[in-house]
Amino acid sequence: MSTSSAVIIGGTIAIDHVKTPNAEAANLLGGSASYASIAASYYTSPVHLVGIIGKDFPKEHVELFNSKGITLDGVERSEGDSFSWSGEYHENMNDRTTRQVDINVLENWSVKVPATIADAPVVVLANMSPENQLQMLDACTGAKFVVADTMDLWIAIANEKLHEVLKRIDLLVINESEAREFVGTSNLIVAGRRLLGKGPKHVVIKLGEFGAILFTANGTSSPRLFRCAAFPLTEVADPTGAGDSFLGALAGYLASTGQAEYSFEDIRQAVVQGSVVASFTCEAFSTRRLQTLSRSQIDERLAFLKSITHWP
Repeated sequence: MSTSSAVIIGGTIAIDHVKTPNAEAANLLGGSASYASIAASYYTSPVHLVGIIGKDFPKEHVELFNSKGITLDGVERSEGDSFSWSGEYHENMNDRTTRQVDINVLENWSVKVPATIADAPVVVLANMSPENQLQMLDACTGAKFVVADTMDLWIAIANEKLHEVLKRIDLLVINESEAREFVGTSNLIVAGRRLLGKGPKHVVIKLGEFGAILFTANGTSSPRLFRCAAFPLTEVADPTGAGDSFLGALAGYLASTGQAEYSFEDIRQAVVQGSVVASFTCEAFSTRRLQTLSRSQIDERLAFLKSITHWP
């Protein structure tokens, strides 16, 4: 039975092949829900994972989820091949080219949420099709606070369904280029306000290596704002999954409070947690750094980030 601090995370679970200017690795754990669930596990329990994997999904990845206490009752096992993604990062590590995407088991996937985990109060709709996000929303009967992510593909090919999602969520997380594309402006402050107008009470625009901006509606034309810096890294090995880790840590932190509602201050703190955890993900391929964290390491980075961004 789920508890008041439970979080349920649905999205893709993938096998990745990543190439950077300095290295290359294959058969990596990937997918939006994979990163998000591991990040959330540092803050709260239980973390329920919802997704689909194929017959070729590596056993060691399943064992990793188990080792983090992530429940897999909501993960469907298919006889097909797992969703896989192959990409290459360029010199600045911000731009990447997708080399190959094999949809495989995702093609006809319909989200199923077992009743035993459907009462989790915090629901995370990690990056997946808006149709799948709506299916999950319908099944999560205990939802009190819903966080969703999206991407440029869904903005382009599933815009109407995406707008349905926005009307039913509390917090939207989106990166800066997608925010600009979605609402048709290059100004991120204007973009944040326009996104609030589409339904969510809160919007977080991710700025990559420059942090994030939180917008919270307050009944006026000027929403409350919070600008969070990113933790400064001297080296970036693989930024894949950093945004998903941000999402999971944010949601995990909120769930850990056990509250029914969250203030602007609560969500502001959650954004900072997300920013710090995302920084670890960038330091190694896949979840290799993310999966080895300790709370003390997270707390050290939180303290350092505060020291370089705070003034009297």
